[in-house]
Formats: sequence, structure tokens, C-alpha cells
Amino acid sequence: MSQAILTRRAVASRALPIMGANVAAPLVGLVDLAVIGHAGNASAIAAVALGTLVFNMFYWSLGFLRMGATALTAQADGAARPGAVRTVLYRALILAGLLGALMIVVQWPLREGALALFSAGPDVAADTRAYIDARIWGAPAALAGFAVYGWLIGLGLTGRALVLQIVLNLANAALSVWFVFGLDWGVAGVAGASALAQWLHLALAGVIIWAVLRARGRAAPERVLDRDGLIRLFAVNRDLFIRTLALLAGFYWFNEASLREGADVLAGNAILLQYISICAFILDAFAHVAEAETGRAAGARDWTRLKRAFRLTSEFAFAGSLVMCAAFLIWGEAFVMAMTTDPAARAAAAGYIIACALVPLVGWPSWQLDGLMIGTTRGPVMRNAMIAALAIYLALDLILRPAFGVTGLWAAFLAYYAARAGTLAFGLPGLKRAVTGKTG
Repeated sequence: MSQAILTRRAVASRALPIMGANVAAPLVGLVDLAVIGHAGNASAIAAVALGTLVFNMFYWSLGFLRMGATALTAQADGAARPGAVRTVLYRALILAGLLGALMIVVQWPLREGALALFSAGPDVAADTRAYIDARIWGAPAALAGFAVYGWLIGLGLTGRALVLQIVLNLANAALSVWFVFGLDWGVAGVAGASALAQWLHLALAGVIIWAVLRARGRAAPERVLDRDGLIRLFAVNRDLFIRTLALLAGFYWFNEASLREGADVLAGNAILLQYISICAFILDAFAHVAEAETGRAAGARDWTRLKRAFRLTSEFAFAGSLVMCAAFLIWGEAFVMAMTTDPAARAAAAGYIIACALVPLVGWPSWQLDGLMIGTTRGPVMRNAMIAALAIYLALDLILRPAFGVTGLWAAFLAYYAARAGTLAFGLPGLKRAVTGKTG
């Protein structure tokens, strides 16, 4: 496996396809919504929107499949263990398949539990059930896709990951149009199209996997069901899962706190969160490259390479955060105006454009440190840091929001990003010893 010196050009060439894939990822739900929006009534549109939100919630919480695969693959590649590279993929696919099958088996409590979180009327609830019941059959393929995506990133093959995402979206769009307008299957049609597209996407992933493994030469996988390897896999994924739940809890609290300040504030902040999502799509690309490159360095026990990988990716992330911050300061008001025509929502969002613009500037260290800790499989550090950051955020919100209203809400939210970076930084002192086994 090549251990050539990492360059800025290499970082950019690997990050750009990830940006494209990140931007394309939410399009499955948007295509569903757009198709039903031209063929259904308000109830059907609301049901697809709610169903999409439910699946986003499910899949985001299982994002450890991607992160764990990236880290363990990069480490195996860096250690020049081609058999282990194969084993990581096989284990990740088995775990993804089991979790997807479990989602199908327990679909009734999952569906009803998710619906209980929302105040949906009878018509919307019925259509949402139809959407979930149809789309759930794509869960094993969707989760396996996460594992393949992470595996490809771990090997630095980000262009292939982008191809997979593009094919998924094209297949979903074509099938949605056919099932809804051609076969008149309505809400179940767009959901079924998403499920079938996931399986077609996985079939292409199988072809790509075969080509990659063939190009890398013959290598027998290490024992897939090896006890120590499985224990490590589950430990890494367990910590990442808990970390993700804590992250989701923080964003849930921000939305809940916004609602407590008024429906207009919630609407305005929802618009601002869309820009923060765009920032995450872009800056996460550098964090993903950091995961792969620091993981590869950790596998090779090369501390110098690890420091270089983290520095170069962080340079891009910092530069990107400056651009994102400046862009929103300049065009933030136009963005808000384009997103809504409601005067109250516009006013609520416009008042906090500066706070929103500061998020990428304050947040990029936390994204980069996430990438570093994922790449070096410092799961307990990530888990404990996110729990601590969540506790700090909740405490600050409960203090600042009653005293300063929406200004306090945003101050606590910005502090949340700083707290995430600060708590992750506690894992830095022992990192060199964990990677190299040396303290000098």
C-alpha cells in the first residue's frame, strides 16, 4: 500500500467527491417529496415529508457503520494488511445486514414509536405508515451502502463513493416517476422506489467492490468471525453510536428550545439550520479525509504522517470555514428571503444571521477532531466528549435562554460547538502513545 507523502492536491482531490456525495445524499428524500408534490394532495405531501424525516433519523443514528468502516479500513490499509481490509468490509456488511433485517422485523414498534413523536392527523398518519412500510424493505441495502461508502473512503477511493451516490439518486428519481405517474402507486410508490433504488445501488456497489479487490491482488481475508476482531468492531461501533445519539440530542434540544421561544423563532432557526447543514456537507469532507489519512497513519504507526494529515486537512477546513462565514455574512439575508416568504420567519432568521455565520468558524475544530478521533478509533474519547459537551450545552441553554431569550439560545448553541472541540481536545495528550506505543 502506498505511503507516499500526503499533499494538499491529494487532500483536495479526495475531499471534492465526498462533498458531492454529501450534497447528493439528502436528494433521495427530496426527490420523493418533489414527485409526490406534483401528484398527491397535502396529506400525501406531509406524509412523505414525515416519513423522510423518520428514515433520516433512523439512518443518521446508525452512521457509525460508515465511520467505523472508514477508520478500521484505513488502519488495516496503513498496516499493509490486505486480508484485514477485506475482513473489515465483510464484517461491516454482516453487521449492516443484521441491523437492516432487525429494522424489518421490528418495523411495527419502530413505525408507531416514530409516529408517536409527531402530532399527525389520521390521514397523514395513514399515509406515513404506508410510506414507512414500503421503504423499510430497503433498510438492509441502505445500511450496507453505508458500510461500503465508509470502506471506499478508508481506501481513499472517494470518486467511486460519489459514483454510487449519483447512481442511487438517478435510480430513485426514475423509479419514483414511473411508480407514481406510470403505475399510480402514490405514497407507497415513492417509498418503494427508494427501497428498490437502494438494492440497485448495492448491486453496483458489489461490482465496484469486486473490481477494487481484484485490482489490489489476491489476499485471503482474515477470520471474519474472529472473537477479538468482533469485540473491537462492536466496541468501536458502540461508542460511535452513543456519540451520535448525544449529538442528535443536542440538535433536538436546539429545535425544542427554539419552539419554546415561539413558532416564528422555530421557523426562522429551521432556515438557518439549512445553511449550517450546507456547511457540514462541505467541511465534513475534510473531516472524512482526516479520518482516512490519520487512520492509515495510525495503522502504519507513523506519527509524523498522522500529524501532517491532520494539519493539511485542517488547513482546508479552516479556509473553508472562513469562506462559509463570509458568504453568509454577505448573502445570508438573500438566502433567508429565498427560503421563505413568511414575514415573521424572515424577521426571526434575519436577526441571527451573524450568529449562524459564526457556526462554521467556531465548529470546524470539532469536526476535524471528530475525524482524528474516528481515524485513530478513540471511541471512548469521542463518546465521553460528546456526552460532556451535551451536558455543558444544556446547562448553558438553561442559564442563558431565560436571561437573554433567543440571543441566549444562539450563544449556548455556539458554545456547544466550542465545547465539542474542547472536550475532544482532552484526548490529544495520550494520542501519540495510543498510535505508536511511544511517549517520546
